[in-house]
Amino acid sequence: MMRSLNLTSQRQAVYDIVRNSHDHPTAAEVMNRLVEQGHNLAYGTVYNSLRYLADKQMIRELKLGEAASRYDARMDDHQHILCEVCGAVDEVMTHVPQEWMNSVAEETGYTLSHAHVVFGGVCPACRNKTLN
Repeated sequence: MMRSLNLTSQRQAVYDIVRNSHDHPTAAEVMNRLVEQGHNLAYGTVYNSLRYLADKQMIRELKLGEAASRYDARMDDHQHILCEVCGAVDEVMTHVPQEWMNSVAEETGYTLSHAHVVFGGVCPACRNKTLN
């Protein structure tokens, strides 16, 4: 089913920032990058555009235990890992094992449609800082 899109120039600019970012930016980071590119959008427009794009499943809103949501334009099945020191977010392409899905369904009684696992740890850059 094709979704009806109303992709205004502002929404397209926000989408382009998220799509071209590999660091899962927050709304504030999206705003800063828009300003760097010469766009003059209100914060409300950026937040509303992010919500619209997420609702239309063009981007994914990530709530990773931080205060601010992050955004990801990669819509294929993947997980995330969060650095507990600096807050960096990276993608993990390892799939959730079917055994986990079956165990969760059995334990909860839910019919599962998908899984999103967030791993936590210390990124290589932070780990190297503590070793020096």
